[in-house]
Amino acid sequence: MTAESATITLNAKDYGSDQDVRWCPGCGDYSILAQVKKVLASIGAKRENTVFVSGIGCSSRFPYYINTYGFHSIHGRAPGIATGIKLANPELQVWVVTGDGDGLSIGGNHLLHTIRRNIDLNILLFNNRIYGLTKGQYSPTSPQGKKTKSTPMGSVDFPLHPLSVALGAEATFVARALDVNTKHLAYVLERAARHKGTSFVEIYQNCNIFNDLAFEYATGKDTKDDTTLYLEHARPLVFGKQRDKGIRLNGMDPEIVTLGDGITEDDLLFHDERQAEPSLAYLLSRMHYPAYPEPMGVFRCVERPTYEDQVMDQIRTATSRQGEGTIENLFDNGETWLIN
Repeated sequence: MTAESATITLNAKDYGSDQDVRWCPGCGDYSILAQVKKVLASIGAKRENTVFVSGIGCSSRFPYYINTYGFHSIHGRAPGIATGIKLANPELQVWVVTGDGDGLSIGGNHLLHTIRRNIDLNILLFNNRIYGLTKGQYSPTSPQGKKTKSTPMGSVDFPLHPLSVALGAEATFVARALDVNTKHLAYVLERAARHKGTSFVEIYQNCNIFNDLAFEYATGKDTKDDTTLYLEHARPLVFGKQRDKGIRLNGMDPEIVTLGDGITEDDLLFHDERQAEPSLAYLLSRMHYPAYPEPMGVFRCVERPTYEDQVMDQIRTATSRQGEGTIENLFDNGETWLIN
Protein backbone atom coordinates (compact mmCIF):
# COMPACT_ATOMS: atom_id res chain seq x y z
CA MET A 1 0.00 0.00 0.00
CA THR A 2 1.46 3.36 -0.99
CA ALA A 3 1.47 6.37 1.32
CA GLU A 4 -1.41 8.72 0.61
CA SER A 5 -0.80 12.39 0.08
CA ALA A 6 -2.20 14.70 2.72
CA THR A 7 -3.95 16.57 -0.08
CA ILE A 8 -6.08 13.56 -1.05
CA THR A 9 -9.51 13.48 0.54
CA LEU A 10 -10.98 9.99 0.89
CA ASN A 11 -14.67 9.18 1.05
CA ALA A 12 -16.40 6.26 2.73
CA LYS A 13 -16.20 4.08 -0.40
CA ASP A 14 -12.43 4.43 -0.43
CA TYR A 15 -12.27 2.49 2.82
CA GLY A 16 -14.14 -0.48 1.39
CA SER A 17 -12.10 -3.47 0.21
CA ASP A 18 -12.57 -5.51 -2.96
CA GLN A 19 -13.87 -8.51 -0.98
CA ASP A 20 -17.47 -9.70 -1.16
CA VAL A 21 -19.19 -9.00 2.15
CA ARG A 22 -20.37 -12.36 3.44
CA TRP A 23 -22.82 -11.80 6.24
CA CYS A 24 -26.37 -13.06 6.24
CA PRO A 25 -28.80 -10.76 4.40
CA GLY A 26 -30.31 -8.38 6.94
CA CYS A 27 -27.49 -8.74 9.48
CA GLY A 28 -26.84 -5.67 11.60
CA ASP A 29 -23.12 -5.93 10.79
CA TYR A 30 -23.74 -4.27 7.42
CA SER A 31 -24.92 -1.11 9.14
CA ILE A 32 -21.92 -1.03 11.46
CA LEU A 33 -19.50 -1.53 8.57
CA ALA A 34 -21.09 1.35 6.65
CA GLN A 35 -20.86 3.73 9.60
CA VAL A 36 -17.25 2.80 10.40
CA LYS A 37 -16.26 3.62 6.82
CA LYS A 38 -18.05 6.97 7.06
CA VAL A 39 -16.29 7.77 10.32
CA LEU A 40 -12.88 6.88 8.89
CA ALA A 41 -13.57 9.37 6.11
CA SER A 42 -14.82 12.05 8.50
CA ILE A 43 -11.69 11.88 10.68
CA GLY A 44 -9.39 11.70 7.66
CA ALA A 45 -7.90 8.36 8.63
CA LYS A 46 -4.88 7.35 6.55
CA ARG A 47 -5.33 3.80 5.34
CA GLU A 48 -1.63 2.98 5.72
CA ASN A 49 -1.77 4.08 9.38
CA THR A 50 -4.96 2.23 10.29
CA VAL A 51 -5.25 -1.37 11.50
CA PHE A 52 -8.31 -3.50 12.27
CA VAL A 53 -7.80 -6.55 14.49
CA SER A 54 -10.47 -9.16 15.11
CA GLY A 55 -10.86 -12.50 16.82
CA ILE A 56 -13.29 -15.22 15.77
CA GLY A 57 -16.99 -14.81 15.01
CA CYS A 58 -19.28 -13.17 12.50
CA SER A 59 -18.08 -9.71 13.54
CA SER A 60 -14.49 -10.82 13.08
CA ARG A 61 -14.79 -10.89 9.29
CA PHE A 62 -14.52 -7.11 9.56
CA PRO A 63 -10.83 -6.70 8.57
CA TYR A 64 -11.50 -8.30 5.19
CA TYR A 65 -14.00 -5.61 4.29
CA ILE A 66 -11.93 -2.54 5.22
CA ASN A 67 -9.24 -1.23 2.86
CA THR A 68 -6.62 -0.75 5.58
CA TYR A 69 -4.22 -3.08 7.29
CA GLY A 70 -5.96 -5.88 9.14
CA PHE A 71 -5.34 -8.93 11.28
CA HIS A 72 -7.86 -11.77 11.63
CA SER A 73 -6.49 -13.31 14.81
CA ILE A 74 -7.52 -16.16 17.09
CA HIS A 75 -10.45 -16.59 19.42
CA GLY A 76 -10.58 -13.93 22.13
CA ARG A 77 -7.00 -12.72 21.63
CA ALA A 78 -7.60 -9.66 19.48
CA PRO A 79 -7.03 -7.17 22.37
CA GLY A 80 -3.64 -8.69 23.15
CA ILE A 81 -2.52 -8.66 19.52
CA ALA A 82 -3.79 -5.10 19.10
CA THR A 83 -1.80 -4.12 22.18
CA GLY A 84 1.37 -5.47 20.59
CA ILE A 85 0.68 -3.59 17.36
CA LYS A 86 0.11 -0.32 19.21
CA LEU A 87 3.28 -0.70 21.28
CA ALA A 88 5.34 -1.56 18.20
CA ASN A 89 4.08 1.54 16.39
CA PRO A 90 2.19 4.02 18.60
CA GLU A 91 1.45 6.20 15.56
CA LEU A 92 -1.04 3.66 14.21
CA GLN A 93 -4.76 3.97 14.82
CA VAL A 94 -5.80 0.52 15.96
CA TRP A 95 -9.36 -0.84 16.08
CA VAL A 96 -10.48 -4.06 17.74
CA VAL A 97 -13.66 -5.69 16.44
CA THR A 98 -15.11 -8.43 18.62
CA GLY A 99 -18.41 -9.98 19.67
CA ASP A 100 -20.14 -10.91 22.89
CA GLY A 101 -18.87 -14.48 22.63
CA ASP A 102 -15.37 -13.77 21.36
CA GLY A 103 -14.75 -10.81 23.66
CA LEU A 104 -16.54 -11.78 26.86
CA SER A 105 -16.14 -15.55 27.06
CA ILE A 106 -12.76 -16.92 26.01
CA GLY A 107 -11.46 -13.37 25.53
CA GLY A 108 -12.74 -11.88 28.76
CA ASN A 109 -9.37 -11.76 30.49
CA HIS A 110 -7.64 -10.14 27.52
CA LEU A 111 -10.40 -7.57 27.13
CA LEU A 112 -10.42 -6.70 30.83
CA HIS A 113 -6.70 -6.00 31.07
CA THR A 114 -6.52 -4.11 27.80
CA ILE A 115 -9.19 -1.74 29.11
CA ARG A 116 -7.45 -1.51 32.51
CA ARG A 117 -4.18 -0.43 30.88
CA ASN A 118 -5.85 2.37 28.89
CA ILE A 119 -4.07 1.54 25.64
CA ASP A 120 -5.11 3.88 22.81
CA LEU A 121 -7.36 1.38 21.03
CA ASN A 122 -10.94 1.58 19.75
CA ILE A 123 -12.78 -1.55 20.85
CA LEU A 124 -16.11 -2.30 19.16
CA LEU A 125 -18.08 -5.10 20.79
CA PHE A 126 -20.97 -6.32 18.64
CA ASN A 127 -23.55 -7.68 21.07
CA ASN A 128 -26.30 -9.86 19.58
CA ARG A 129 -26.67 -11.97 22.72
CA ILE A 130 -26.00 -15.21 20.83
CA TYR A 131 -23.22 -17.23 19.21
CA GLY A 132 -23.97 -16.59 15.54
CA LEU A 133 -21.03 -18.13 13.67
CA THR A 134 -21.35 -21.47 15.49
CA LYS A 135 -25.09 -21.59 14.86
CA GLY A 136 -27.00 -20.28 17.82
CA GLN A 137 -25.65 -21.30 21.22
CA TYR A 138 -26.24 -18.98 24.16
CA SER A 139 -23.55 -16.40 24.88
CA PRO A 140 -22.34 -14.57 28.00
CA THR A 141 -24.90 -11.80 27.34
CA SER A 142 -27.91 -14.03 26.65
CA PRO A 143 -30.76 -13.36 29.07
CA GLN A 144 -31.52 -15.88 31.78
CA GLY A 145 -33.99 -18.46 30.52
CA LYS A 146 -32.84 -18.14 26.88
CA LYS A 147 -33.56 -21.38 25.02
CA THR A 148 -30.90 -22.28 22.48
CA LYS A 149 -29.31 -25.42 21.02
CA SER A 150 -26.96 -25.54 24.00
CA THR A 151 -29.63 -24.59 26.57
CA PRO A 152 -32.81 -26.40 25.46
CA MET A 153 -34.44 -25.89 28.86
CA GLY A 154 -33.32 -22.28 29.14
CA SER A 155 -30.06 -20.76 30.32
CA VAL A 156 -29.57 -20.67 34.08
CA ASP A 157 -26.69 -18.18 33.77
CA PHE A 158 -27.10 -14.55 34.74
CA PRO A 159 -26.04 -12.39 31.79
CA LEU A 160 -22.85 -10.37 31.79
CA HIS A 161 -23.29 -6.63 31.19
CA PRO A 162 -20.38 -5.42 29.02
CA LEU A 163 -20.50 -1.75 29.99
CA SER A 164 -20.50 -2.57 33.69
CA VAL A 165 -17.42 -4.74 33.15
CA ALA A 166 -15.66 -1.99 31.19
CA LEU A 167 -16.44 0.62 33.82
CA GLY A 168 -15.29 -1.73 36.58
CA ALA A 169 -11.98 -1.93 34.72
CA GLU A 170 -11.75 1.91 34.80
CA ALA A 171 -12.37 2.42 31.08
CA THR A 172 -11.83 6.04 30.07
CA PHE A 173 -14.41 6.00 27.25
CA VAL A 174 -17.55 3.87 27.41
CA ALA A 175 -20.55 4.09 25.09
CA ARG A 176 -23.47 2.14 23.67
CA ALA A 177 -25.25 2.43 20.33
CA LEU A 178 -27.76 0.59 18.15
CA ASP A 179 -26.96 -0.82 14.74
CA VAL A 180 -30.09 0.65 13.12
CA ASN A 181 -29.82 4.14 14.58
CA THR A 182 -27.13 5.01 12.07
CA LYS A 183 -26.83 8.73 12.80
CA HIS A 184 -26.31 8.15 16.51
CA LEU A 185 -24.01 5.19 15.84
CA ALA A 186 -21.79 7.36 13.63
CA TYR A 187 -21.70 10.04 16.33
CA VAL A 188 -20.60 7.54 18.99
CA LEU A 189 -18.00 5.93 16.72
CA GLU A 190 -16.48 9.29 15.87
CA ARG A 191 -16.32 10.24 19.54
CA ALA A 192 -14.57 6.92 20.21
CA ALA A 193 -12.11 7.39 17.34
CA ARG A 194 -11.07 10.82 18.59
CA HIS A 195 -10.63 9.68 22.20
CA LYS A 196 -7.06 9.27 23.49
CA GLY A 197 -7.04 6.01 25.41
CA THR A 198 -9.12 2.85 25.32
CA SER A 199 -12.55 3.51 23.89
CA PHE A 200 -15.08 0.73 24.47
CA VAL A 201 -18.29 0.78 22.44
CA GLU A 202 -21.02 -1.81 22.85
CA ILE A 203 -23.21 -2.01 19.74
CA TYR A 204 -26.55 -3.76 19.95
CA GLN A 205 -26.55 -5.77 16.74
CA ASN A 206 -29.42 -7.87 15.46
CA CYS A 207 -28.73 -11.48 14.44
CA ASN A 208 -31.77 -12.08 12.27
CA ILE A 209 -31.00 -15.79 11.89
CA PHE A 210 -30.40 -17.03 15.43
CA ASN A 211 -31.69 -14.24 17.71
CA ASP A 212 -33.95 -12.05 15.61
CA LEU A 213 -35.63 -9.05 17.24
CA ALA A 214 -33.61 -9.34 20.46
CA PHE A 215 -33.61 -5.53 20.64
CA GLU A 216 -37.02 -4.88 19.13
CA TYR A 217 -38.04 -2.98 22.25
CA ALA A 218 -35.25 -0.47 21.54
CA THR A 219 -35.73 -0.27 17.77
CA GLY A 220 -39.48 -0.59 17.25
CA LYS A 221 -41.17 2.58 16.06
CA ASP A 222 -43.93 2.33 18.66
CA THR A 223 -41.73 1.38 21.60
CA LYS A 224 -38.26 2.90 21.28
CA ASP A 225 -39.08 6.32 22.75
CA ASP A 226 -40.29 4.76 25.99
CA THR A 227 -37.64 2.03 26.24
CA THR A 228 -34.47 3.97 25.49
CA LEU A 229 -32.85 7.02 27.03
CA TYR A 230 -30.29 8.97 25.00
CA LEU A 231 -27.59 10.47 27.17
CA GLU A 232 -26.50 14.08 26.77
CA HIS A 233 -23.70 15.55 28.82
CA ALA A 234 -24.88 18.04 31.49
CA ARG A 235 -28.51 17.37 30.58
CA PRO A 236 -31.26 15.73 32.70
CA LEU A 237 -32.24 12.13 32.04
CA VAL A 238 -35.48 12.65 30.12
CA PHE A 239 -37.22 10.17 27.82
CA GLY A 240 -40.64 9.17 26.44
CA LYS A 241 -42.59 10.02 23.30
CA GLN A 242 -43.77 13.24 24.92
CA ARG A 243 -40.45 13.81 26.72
CA ASP A 244 -42.46 13.76 29.92
CA LYS A 245 -40.64 11.03 31.84
CA GLY A 246 -37.37 11.17 33.69
CA ILE A 247 -34.97 9.42 36.04
CA ARG A 248 -34.20 10.67 39.53
CA LEU A 249 -32.44 9.09 42.46
CA ASN A 250 -34.43 7.54 45.28
CA GLY A 251 -31.69 6.96 47.82
CA MET A 252 -29.12 5.05 45.77
CA ASP A 253 -31.60 3.64 43.25
CA PRO A 254 -32.78 5.18 39.96
CA GLU A 255 -36.51 5.89 39.89
CA ILE A 256 -38.80 6.64 36.93
CA VAL A 257 -40.99 9.71 37.44
CA THR A 258 -43.45 11.68 35.34
CA LEU A 259 -42.76 15.37 34.87
CA GLY A 260 -45.45 17.68 36.19
CA ASP A 261 -47.38 17.92 39.44
CA GLY A 262 -44.42 19.56 41.11
CA ILE A 263 -41.72 17.43 39.48
CA THR A 264 -39.45 19.37 37.13
CA GLU A 265 -36.29 18.61 35.20
CA ASP A 266 -34.30 20.13 38.04
CA ASP A 267 -35.40 17.19 40.21
CA LEU A 268 -33.92 14.66 37.80
CA LEU A 269 -30.52 13.07 37.63
CA PHE A 270 -28.19 15.01 35.35
CA HIS A 271 -25.71 13.15 33.19
CA ASP A 272 -22.00 13.90 33.63
CA GLU A 273 -19.80 11.85 31.32
CA ARG A 274 -16.66 13.61 32.55
CA GLN A 275 -16.79 12.56 36.21
CA ALA A 276 -13.49 11.06 37.31
CA GLU A 277 -15.40 8.80 39.70
CA PRO A 278 -17.30 6.28 37.50
CA SER A 279 -20.10 5.51 39.98
CA LEU A 280 -22.76 7.47 38.06
CA ALA A 281 -21.80 5.85 34.78
CA TYR A 282 -21.87 2.45 36.48
CA LEU A 283 -25.36 3.13 37.83
CA LEU A 284 -26.52 3.93 34.29
CA SER A 285 -24.91 0.76 32.97
CA ARG A 286 -27.11 -1.23 35.36
CA MET A 287 -30.32 0.22 33.99
CA HIS A 288 -31.91 -2.33 31.67
CA TYR A 289 -35.24 -2.82 29.99
CA PRO A 290 -37.93 -3.67 31.10
CA ALA A 291 -37.32 -2.18 34.55
CA TYR A 292 -35.84 1.02 33.08
CA PRO A 293 -35.32 2.68 29.74
CA GLU A 294 -32.00 1.50 28.36
CA PRO A 295 -29.36 4.27 28.17
CA MET A 296 -27.67 4.93 24.81
CA GLY A 297 -24.74 7.20 24.08
CA VAL A 298 -21.55 8.11 25.90
CA PHE A 299 -21.52 6.96 29.53
CA ARG A 300 -18.00 8.11 30.38
CA CYS A 301 -15.28 10.16 28.70
CA VAL A 302 -12.27 11.12 30.83
CA GLU A 303 -8.55 11.62 30.29
CA ARG A 304 -5.80 9.50 31.77
CA PRO A 305 -2.22 8.71 30.67
CA THR A 306 -2.14 5.94 28.09
CA TYR A 307 -0.18 2.72 28.46
CA GLU A 308 1.88 3.13 25.30
CA ASP A 309 2.90 6.71 26.15
CA GLN A 310 4.18 5.60 29.53
CA VAL A 311 6.05 2.64 28.03
CA MET A 312 7.68 4.92 25.45
CA ASP A 313 8.68 7.32 28.23
CA GLN A 314 10.39 4.47 30.08
CA ILE A 315 12.24 3.41 26.93
CA ARG A 316 13.46 6.96 26.33
CA THR A 317 14.58 7.26 29.94
CA ALA A 318 16.45 3.95 29.84
CA THR A 319 18.08 4.86 26.52
CA SER A 320 19.24 8.24 27.82
CA ARG A 321 20.86 6.55 30.82
CA GLN A 322 22.35 3.47 29.17
CA GLY A 323 22.61 4.33 25.49
CA GLU A 324 21.27 2.41 22.53
CA GLY A 325 21.23 -1.30 23.15
CA THR A 326 22.53 -4.03 20.85
CA ILE A 327 21.80 -7.71 20.47
CA GLU A 328 25.40 -8.51 21.44
CA ASN A 329 25.10 -6.59 24.71
CA LEU A 330 21.80 -8.27 25.45
CA PHE A 331 23.39 -11.72 25.19
CA ASP A 332 26.66 -10.80 26.92
CA ASN A 333 25.21 -8.98 29.95
CA GLY A 334 23.57 -10.38 33.04
CA GLU A 335 24.09 -13.71 34.74
CA THR A 336 25.76 -16.46 32.75
CA TRP A 337 26.40 -20.13 33.44
CA LEU A 338 29.09 -22.47 32.18
CA ILE A 339 27.71 -25.92 31.52
CA ASN A 340 30.24 -28.76 31.39
